[in-house]
Amino acid sequence: MGVSEILASIDREITLLQQVRALLGGATATAAAPKKKVGRPKKAVAVVTPAAKPAKKAKKTKRHLSPEGRKRIAEAVKRRWEAQRKAAATGGK
Repeated sequence: MGVSEILASIDREITLLQQVRALLGGATATAAAPKKKVGRPKKAVAVVTPAAKPAKKAKKTKRHLSPEGRKRIAEAVKRRWEAQRKAAATGGK
C-alpha cells in the first residue's frame, strides 16, 4: 500500500464521516463544508458559488407631521427654553 492509496483511503473516511455527521446533526451536506477563511481568496482556491438575489427593501415613506403636532412641539420647546432661562437666572437650581 503506497502513500497515495493511504491518503485516498483517509479522504474517503473523512467524506463518509462528514456525511454521517450531517445526517445526525440534521444539517444538509453543504453545512458540512469547511468554514470560509478570512481574507482575500487565492485564485486557485476560489470557488464560484451562485449568489442569492438580495431581497428588495421596501422604500421608506416620508413621515409627515400635522400642523397640530408641529405646534405642540414648538410650545414644548418654548417651555423648555423658558425653564432653562429661569434656572440660569436663579443660579442653576
